[in-house]
Amino acid sequence: MIPIRDTAPCDSTPYITWGIMAVCIGIFIGMQLMPDQAAIILLNRYGMVPIRYSGHYAGLSFDGYLSFVTNLFLHASWMHLIVNMWFLWIFADNVEDRMGRLPFLIFYLVCGFFATILQWYFDPMLAIPVIGASGAIAGVLAAYFFLYPLESVIVFLPPIVVQVPAITFLGLWVMFQLYNATTSVIFEGTAVDVAWWAHLGGFAAGSVLYRFFLRDKKNEVF
Repeated sequence: MIPIRDTAPCDSTPYITWGIMAVCIGIFIGMQLMPDQAAIILLNRYGMVPIRYSGHYAGLSFDGYLSFVTNLFLHASWMHLIVNMWFLWIFADNVEDRMGRLPFLIFYLVCGFFATILQWYFDPMLAIPVIGASGAIAGVLAAYFFLYPLESVIVFLPPIVVQVPAITFLGLWVMFQLYNATTSVIFEGTAVDVAWWAHLGGFAAGSVLYRFFLRDKKNEVF
């Protein structure tokens, strides 16, 4: 299912959401203009390379866990970038509206940090960088799930367009992430190129933390 838009009204301009998107897009375009070797160096320095934090640095200097946040602004391909920015565009404006700009930014970064921790925990010996905004965006989806469960999401379900409750769409999204994450653990050696545990970690963090960032709790659903 591909989300097209949601129906939840937004009463403020989502400057932080737009700013995060601009930074991610700007960095990605800048990386496309770099020599390949320079881009690889940047990814290894600011992407989260799990083995760096597992006692086996593999030539990578310890960075004080900086990459647990900086990796959220890096993307591997145009498709990776577009999918993440599209989800952010659809769902983040309403969450920012309910939290306010600075609290939303902090919430976004904290969710992304916890998402990265969970991915590191389940794959600590990985020697390639984990990158992407999806862990932080998963936290935003969790906040949306609890704040707007009965709002509609218009989705493209080939070959038709349908309207489903947000709780249904996001519930299916979580189950899909859980299935893929557990499959990668149960069937050892399964090829994995998506940080499924980061998605689940971000969603779990968002589910717990979103209520502490709301500026108006009187309309909280759950």
